[in-house]
Formats: sequence, structure tokens, C-alpha cells
Amino acid sequence: MPYGDYQNAIYFAGLSGVVPKLPVDFASLKARAEAAMPRSVLDYVQGGCGDEHTQDANADAFRHWGMVPRMLVDCTTRDLSVDLFGLTLPSPIFMAPIGVTGICTQDGHGDLAAAHASAETGVPLCASTLANDSLEDVAKACGDTPAFFQLYTPKHPGLAESLVARAEAAGYKALVVTLDTWVTGWRPRDLNTANFPQLRGHVLENYFTDPVFRELLGKDPRDDIRAAVMLWAGLFGKVLTWDDLEWLRGLTKLPIVLKGICHPDDARRAADAGIDAIYCSNHGGRQANGGIAAIDLLPGVVEGAGSVPVLFDSGIRSGTDVVKALALGATAVGIGRPYSYGLALGGAEGAAHVLKSVLAEADLLMAVNGMPDLAAVRAAGAIRTDRR
Repeated sequence: MPYGDYQNAIYFAGLSGVVPKLPVDFASLKARAEAAMPRSVLDYVQGGCGDEHTQDANADAFRHWGMVPRMLVDCTTRDLSVDLFGLTLPSPIFMAPIGVTGICTQDGHGDLAAAHASAETGVPLCASTLANDSLEDVAKACGDTPAFFQLYTPKHPGLAESLVARAEAAGYKALVVTLDTWVTGWRPRDLNTANFPQLRGHVLENYFTDPVFRELLGKDPRDDIRAAVMLWAGLFGKVLTWDDLEWLRGLTKLPIVLKGICHPDDARRAADAGIDAIYCSNHGGRQANGGIAAIDLLPGVVEGAGSVPVLFDSGIRSGTDVVKALALGATAVGIGRPYSYGLALGGAEGAAHVLKSVLAEADLLMAVNGMPDLAAVRAAGAIRTDRR
């Protein structure tokens, strides 16, 4: 079924008086989530670094990129599939890693809910190291849909090796290494309430179930949560350099993705080092403030990456944003906050609804713009409208 048919399903259901349980647009979804989510969780999900200028710019910048439609093109059917990591994926979107997905649902199992949404929609989940459910259980819940594992590289080499080995054994299809979070950026929303979920024992299940971590602790983490949390705090955040790439490669046979690349020279150097994919992201504006919107950096990263695929996130709020990112050269596009709001409001069903809405909008935009596949989207490109 074409993704755009989700629109028809909504309209026909309306003939029987049935309206969607959740909004299909981001603004309404955000408003509903703000009214429903606990303040501590909402602040962590919504909050950015500093005065949140970069975070806001990430989303706003999509407005100064535009696309020119083409007419008299047969777009009766659209092909949104992409090839990535030796896989043919049905669409170009994936669920970006979010470290507090686990506490976005009332039952504390948001990671499993996200995985179930992935299984339902065919949209891959990039599971975070920070989770309330083990990476093995999350991978299993994804069903036949491929999943990726995001690594916050710990300082202890043995723990890093264990986490990566577990991810490979669990069937994840790629290792996504986050580069910009060896230390936490200045986040006023969390600081003003002195709230950091991990220090309260949340989303640490992958550590608490890890044999190396448990050996270092010398006891069952649940017998002494405070000691376990303090050990985690001391181990989190290895500072990675270019010299570490050989070590990372030696840990796994999985494709390696470097997340946080924003400069063309860094993209070029990563490609030259044999990295399998580059992930252009500024962490949604959560880690560094005063930067440039990630979408404005994407063309340079794509150029620097050459033939290496580029993943992208930061500021994606709609299917239109997805198509613009693809037009600027992204191979695949990560959805973040929108699906976390869907989880908070409706669990797996809510997240699936958000993903279906994003895909429907992207599919219909391609149809109206005369772009039957992603090759046509990339050929058309996007125009910087504020510089004309």
C-alpha cells in the first residue's frame, strides 16, 4: 500500500465518525504531549543547550529551503526505498536514537514500544545505549524490521567491547557511534530542576545487564542502585579521536556509522578512513549552542562524504522536512522528537501513527511535485530561498 493511502484511510474512517486519536501535524502533537508528559521527562526530551537557539534554528531552517515541482510526470506509483548497509529498506526514514525513550511511556518500557512501532511500520529503530530495556529485548521486539545500535562509547575498553559484541550477537545491522556526547552540554531546563534521569537510575538497563559492568561493580546493580549509578557516571563518555577508529573497527564486523559529523573535512576524513556511513547531526541542538542549523550543513557534508552514504537528523518535524533533506543529499533521515511524543501519548500505536503520518506526507509531496522516486528528488535538489 502506498504510504500516501494513510490519508485516504483517515478520510474514509471519518465517514463513520472516526477521527484520528492523535494529531497528524507536529504542532498539535507537541501541544498534546506538553499537556500529558511529566514535566521532568518533557524538559529532557524538549530541552536544548543554552538558550536553545541552535535547537530552534534546526527546525526553522527548513523554511528557507524550497523545491520546484515538475509537471507531466507519471507519479501514479512512488518508490521511496533506499539501499543502506546491504539492505533494501522500504522507506528512507529511521527512528533516531533517544536516550530517554524508555521513560516516555507510562509503563517505563518505551524502548519496547518504539521497537513494536518499528515492527509495525517497517521503519528501522536506531536503539540507544541508554534504555530501560536490554538491547537484546529491543532487537527481538523489532521483529523482521532491521535495527541499528547507537553506542555511547564508555571509558572502559572491556565494557565497550561487551556492548558492541552484544549488539552484533542480537542482530543489529549497524553500529552508530555518537561522537559529541562524551560530556553533557549545558541544558538549563534540566539544570533548573537538578534533574538528570540517568543519575536517578533510569535508562541504564544495558549497563545493569552487562557482564563486564556487573563484574566491575562486584554485585547485582539492583542491590545497590546508588553504587551502580556512580560506577556508570565514572565510566560514561570516552573522548574519541581519529586514532580510535582502528580500535572501533576491530570491535565488530558491523558497518560503522559516525554520528555528529558536521564539517566537510571531517566527512572527507571519515570516508578516507573507510567508515561505512556518516551521520550529519548536531544532536538536535542539545549538546552545543550557537551553531548553524544542521540542514544548512548537510550539503557540505554530503560533498565531503563522496560516495559514502550520509544519514541525517536534527530539526525533522514532518514529511516535507524529510523530502528536503533527501533533496540535499541525505540517504536516510532520522525522526526524533515527533515519535517520542507519539510514544508518550499512545505508546507503540502512537509512535506508529506519527511515522505513518510522516511517510504519508513525504509520499504525497513527491507525487504532487512530480518526483516518482528518490533519485528524482535528489536530481531536483532544493533551493536556498533566502539568498535569491
